[in-house]
Amino acid sequence: MSIDFSNDTLETSPSIVTTSLTREDENEFSLRPKTLREYIGQEKAKGNLSVFIEAARMRQEPLDHVLLYGPPGLGKTTLSGIIANEMGVNIRITSGPAIEKPGDLAALLTNLNENYILFVDEIHRLNRSVEEILYPAMEDYAIDIIIGKGPSANSIRLDLPRFTLIGATTRAGSLSAPLRDRFGVNLRLELYTTEELTQIVTRSAGILNVPIEEDGAVEIARRSRGTPRIANRMLRRVRDFAQVIAGGVITRGVADQALTALEVDYLGLDNVDRRMLRAIIENYNGGPVGLETLAATINEEAITLEDVYEPYLLQNGFLTRTPRGRCVTRKAYEHLGIPFFGQESFT
Repeated sequence: MSIDFSNDTLETSPSIVTTSLTREDENEFSLRPKTLREYIGQEKAKGNLSVFIEAARMRQEPLDHVLLYGPPGLGKTTLSGIIANEMGVNIRITSGPAIEKPGDLAALLTNLNENYILFVDEIHRLNRSVEEILYPAMEDYAIDIIIGKGPSANSIRLDLPRFTLIGATTRAGSLSAPLRDRFGVNLRLELYTTEELTQIVTRSAGILNVPIEEDGAVEIARRSRGTPRIANRMLRRVRDFAQVIAGGVITRGVADQALTALEVDYLGLDNVDRRMLRAIIENYNGGPVGLETLAATINEEAITLEDVYEPYLLQNGFLTRTPRGRCVTRKAYEHLGIPFFGQESFT
């Protein structure tokens, strides 16, 4: 199997808890499992997928088109590579924003070979004109190309090799119904448990040749916001502290000291999380407050707050969303050590 990371981009971010792929994650690919057996967690999705893959191999057909959705950093790109490896085929990787024109997508599709896999990250960000090219490609393995302009324009249908499209998105609700309905396999990836992340941290430490105690792996795992990408990033930063102050061995104490220095607390909240909660409490009496207003208050982008920070705060009961805006809960006051005098607003 070969992997082509066409148009795959890395973002630069100063935050250790961001779920976007950053420059410091360039070596993450070496930590990724290659088979379903090596893949830790997501047991329900993994179990179903193993059946679909085995059935496709028995019929000697390409796997049906697959939609992977869920929060960022959970392994959607990794899982696409595993699917290609299990199917014994090649994969090309791109992203929705990178496919700007219908011609870009046509060039990708016509260069695929039989049974290839095309992985499109952030597929919800495809242009509508590009998306419409996908409909016949997914259903009939053909694309229609318009040659010429005006009255002399002609439509030519080009046959494509049978392929599998794997789409990944953090916003399944943003996909148009016609596109979503053309995926035969829909798999949702859930946040990982501390036990699963402990296994991932231990496995990654072995690959990186970093000595780690079980308590150290647990400490990193429970602060990783349920996300393997964050866990691996924290592991590399804790490794730096361990090499300088602890002879290279990651213990619970070293992990706690390192992550505290990086302003990640025992629940995985970082400085931006706490600034969000404090701003709502101190500036808006606990809420409600609109997302754009909150973003301007703490000088962060609204989309970053909504996609990266808010989901974890919602899941852990620090924040609620109401028709009038965001509100903090009593749990947030307690976590920040701020006295709570009012009633939480949930309407």
